[in-house]
Amino acid sequence: MTSMNKQWRLKTRPVGEPNADTWEYTETEVPTIEDGQLLIKIDYISIDPAMRGWLNDAKSYIAPVKVGDVMRAGTVGEVIDSKHADFAIGDYVSGHNGVQSYAVSDGTGLYKVDPNLAPLSYYLGVLGMPGMTGYFGLLKTGEPKAGETVVVSGAAGAVGSLVGQIAKIKGCRVVGIAGGHGKCQFLVDELGFDAAIDYKNENVKKALKQVCPNGVDVYFDNVGGDILDDVLTQINLRARIVICGAISQYNNTEAVKGPSNYLSLLVNRARMEGIVVFDNVKEYPIAMKEIAGWIQSGDIKVKDHIVKGIDTFPETLMMLFNGENFGKLVLKVEE
Repeated sequence: MTSMNKQWRLKTRPVGEPNADTWEYTETEVPTIEDGQLLIKIDYISIDPAMRGWLNDAKSYIAPVKVGDVMRAGTVGEVIDSKHADFAIGDYVSGHNGVQSYAVSDGTGLYKVDPNLAPLSYYLGVLGMPGMTGYFGLLKTGEPKAGETVVVSGAAGAVGSLVGQIAKIKGCRVVGIAGGHGKCQFLVDELGFDAAIDYKNENVKKALKQVCPNGVDVYFDNVGGDILDDVLTQINLRARIVICGAISQYNNTEAVKGPSNYLSLLVNRARMEGIVVFDNVKEYPIAMKEIAGWIQSGDIKVKDHIVKGIDTFPETLMMLFNGENFGKLVLKVEE
């Protein structure tokens, strides 16, 4: 065990993109624990678009990270010391324990994971918060029906790639929107999407007309902005638009751009609904069991993008907003 706990703390709230001034890197002694606590050696840290929203001092579904605090993040790691009745040394646990190499917990929000059933990184992706987001967002809010057309943006990311694959399992025609030829080819050739649109090199509105000749029944939106507007021009009667995220807008220094084509919702009697994954926390075990079964059967394929070294956190986070990640972005604490 190393003698220092490496941590990234919020130094100042960013305006626009986070930069070097946003963060403070600290090294402290590995903490000791008291009765009712456990010490976790963190192996992997989840890098998610939601982290940008947590930096803003604004009302949201979760309190913002306080200036001076360790940056909030999903984690998975090993219990290396315990004075807690429910957790033993050698257990592996997942929770929100921050961008640091060691964490003390009283057990709140932790759940045990089995590294023999799936790689640890999966519990931050397809079997973690992104997986739960895609599962419940599509099935409970999108309500896809066999034969319908489902479009998903950010389709090569952690949430989007799972949404598309679940939609295929449910008998839908699936179109993914992603950036770059390689990602689009991966969606079709590896994940079984019916078509993919490269927003970096294609006119999305025109391409949607070509690959969705029967319109769009469900749109799972991870990006917002112009792409949301383009999809709204193609929706069908009683379409469902799932608002999961708007990564194209998170670093805006001006007002967030809302959909100018929103009257399409009126004309088509369509529904646009936001989702927050924590609303379904009691049903997580059900979703995890079903997703794990799909992975085992080969119906769902998983792609993780692992970056090594906690020192790289600021640059790794920005990969999300630059479209550099290919699959679920995870930071491996030790190189």
